[in-house]
Amino acid sequence: MIHTPHVDWFAISTVLVLLGASFIALLGAVLVPAALRRTFAVTVAALGSLGGIVTSVWLYVDSANGHRVIADSFYRDRWTALTQVILCATTLATVLVGADRVREHESEFFALLLASAAGMTFFVGSANLMVMFLSLEWFSIALYVLCAIDYDLEGSLEAGLKYLVVGSFGSAALLFGSALVYGATNRIGFAEIAQQVGVHGLSGDLLLVLGLAMILAGLAFKSSAAPFHMWTPDVYQGAPTTVTAFMSSATKVAAFALTFRILRTAFPQEAHLWTWALAGIAVASLVIGNLAALVQTDVKRLLAYSSISHAGFILIGLSTGTALGGRALMYYLVPYSAMAFGSFAIVAARERELGKPVTLENLAGFGWERPFLGVAMWFFMFGFAGLPLGGGFIGKFYVLSAAYDHGWTWLVIVGVLATLVSLYYYLGVVRAIYMRGPQLAVATGGSPPRETLLHIAVGAALVVSVGSLVAVGPLITLARHAASALPF
Repeated sequence: MIHTPHVDWFAISTVLVLLGASFIALLGAVLVPAALRRTFAVTVAALGSLGGIVTSVWLYVDSANGHRVIADSFYRDRWTALTQVILCATTLATVLVGADRVREHESEFFALLLASAAGMTFFVGSANLMVMFLSLEWFSIALYVLCAIDYDLEGSLEAGLKYLVVGSFGSAALLFGSALVYGATNRIGFAEIAQQVGVHGLSGDLLLVLGLAMILAGLAFKSSAAPFHMWTPDVYQGAPTTVTAFMSSATKVAAFALTFRILRTAFPQEAHLWTWALAGIAVASLVIGNLAALVQTDVKRLLAYSSISHAGFILIGLSTGTALGGRALMYYLVPYSAMAFGSFAIVAARERELGKPVTLENLAGFGWERPFLGVAMWFFMFGFAGLPLGGGFIGKFYVLSAAYDHGWTWLVIVGVLATLVSLYYYLGVVRAIYMRGPQLAVATGGSPPRETLLHIAVGAALVVSVGSLVAVGPLITLARHAASALPF
C-alpha cells in the first residue's frame, strides 16, 4: 500500500489557478477560431492573474501562523503569500501591455507567461532543495521560450539562446551546490539542513561551504547580480520588450525572496560567511551597474544596467541577515517591481511608435507627444534615483538603515555614492524626454496608437510607485508581518 502525503490544496491555490489558466490559454490555440484567439487568450490570462492575486491575498490573511505543507516541501506563510501577490500583479500588468502588441502565437505567449508566473509562485514557497531546483527550471524554461518567441524581431532568437546557455550554467551551479549540501548534511529540507549543521557541528565544513557558495552563485544568476550579470544587458535588449518588462521585475522578486528564505532557514550558522559574500556582491553590482549605465545610449540596455545596480541595493538589505533587513527587502521589492515594469512598458510604447530600438536620441520629445507616459517615466526615473517622489526613496533609506543598524557604515557610504552617480543617467532620460524637440519622423507619422490597456498598466505601476511613499506605514506593516515568518 502506497502512503501519499496530505496535500493542502489551498496552500498551492495560487499556483493551481495560474497553471490552470495557462492550460486553458494553450487549448485556445487549437479550439478557438483565429479571429477570437487573441481576445480569448488575453481574457483567460487576465482572469488567471486576478485569481492568483485573490488567492494570494486570502492566503496572506489566513496564514498568520506559517508552517510547511505537503510532506514539508512547501511553506504556507505570509512571506510566500506577499511575494505571490507581487508576482501575480506583475503578471496581470504584463497581460495588459501584451494585449495590444502580441499578434502571432497569442495563445502560446500568454500560456507561457502564466506558466512562468506559476513556477515563480511555487519557487518562492520552496521548503527543500529539490522543490527549489525543479520550480526554478519550471519558470526558467518558459522564460527561455518567451525571450525567443518573437523570432521576426532582430535579436529575439539571440536573446533566447544567450539566456538559455548562461541560465543553464546558473542552474547547473545551483544543482551542484544543492548536491554538495546534501552530501554534507544528508538532508534536503531547509530547516533540516540547519538542524543537522547544529547537531553535528558541521559549520565550516568544506562541502557545506562550497555548496552554499554555488547555491548563491546560481541564485545570483537569476537576480542579475554582478559578477553574474553578463547575460542581462543583451537579453533585456534583444527580448520582446513586454517580456523584458516581466523579467525585470518578477524574476528579481522571486530570486531575492527565495534567497533570503534559504539563507535564514538553512544556513543561519554560516551567516558570518554569506553576509560578507553578499555585501561584496552588492558593492560589485552597484559599481558595475552604475558605471556601465553612464555610457549607454540604448534605453533598454541602460535600464538593464540600472536593474543590476538595484540588485546591489536589494542585496544591501539582504546581506545584513537581520529582521530589519528582511523587512527592508520585502518593502523594496514593491516599488522597485512597479518602477521597473512601468519604465519598460513605456519603452515598449515608444518602440511601437518608431518600429525600431529606443535610444536617448529618438526618445526626444516623447514627453510632449505622450504627456501621461512622459510624466510616468519622469516619476519612475526619479524613483529609481531615490528622490522623494515615490517608494524608491523609502526603499533605499530602509535598506541603508538596515546596513547602518548592522554596523556597516562603509556599505551605507557606497550606497549613497552609487545613488549620486545614478543621477546622471536617470536625469539624462528625463532630459531626453522633455528638453529636446520632438522627432520629425514621429510627428509626420500621425497620432500615436491609443493603447488603452498599456496606459492602464503604466498607470497602475505609477500608483504603486507613488502610493508606496504615501502609504508607507501599511506597507511596512505588511513587510513586517511577512518577515516574521522567517527564523531570526
